[in-house]
Amino acid sequence: MADTTMLDNRINKQINFEPLEATVAATEEESVILAEKLTQVAIPLQVLLQALNIAKYDKAAAFRYADKYLNNTRSTL
Repeated sequence: MADTTMLDNRINKQINFEPLEATVAATEEESVILAEKLTQVAIPLQVLLQALNIAKYDKAAAFRYADKYLNNTRSTL
C-alpha cells in the first residue's frame, strides 16, 4: 500500500497535480461567519448572496471568493 502511495505522489509532482480536496458545505454557523466577514465593509447584496450560495456546496471556495473580493476592494481604495 505504501509503495503505491509513494508512486502516486511522485507522479503528481512530475505532472504538477495538486491533491484533490473534498468539498464540504458550510454549516449554518460558518455561513454566519462568512456573512459577518463580508458585511464589515459596504458590499453589493449580490456579492453576499453569491458567497452564501457557494458556501452551500463548498465552504473553502466561498471563503476564497470572499477574500478575493475584499482584497480587490481594498486594493482599489
